[in-house]
Amino acid sequence: QVQLVESGGGLVQAGGSLRLSCAASARTRTTYPMGWFRQAPGKKREFVAAITWSTGSTYYTDSVKGRFTISRDNAKNTMYLRMNSLKPEDTAVYYCAADADFYTLTTGLAGYWGQGTQVTVSS
Repeated sequence: QVQLVESGGGLVQAGGSLRLSCAASARTRTTYPMGWFRQAPGKKREFVAAITWSTGSTYYTDSVKGRFTISRDNAKNTMYLRMNSLKPEDTAVYYCAADADFYTLTTGLAGYWGQGTQVTVSS
């Protein structure tokens, strides 16, 4: 099975940067499409970004385009989310996810999820 472990969350100033990591355990290395979701207080979980394995194609929700960059290191079996120009509105718990089917992943019904990491952007 795919096991996902997140790291990199924290407190940053508005306009600052942060990089989140999501590592799949070595014994369960995955070639699944992977992505990031977030859930802010009082709001439902929303899609942020996704990346495929085969082509490295990337997809972003409109609110983060030009600011966030999703990538993956295939050798390390780790996915990253580089977040620049952070805004208070980006404050949320960020979750990584994976699924064999890209569309299942992006609709929030992925079969595998990380535990979540808190990102707080101060004003």
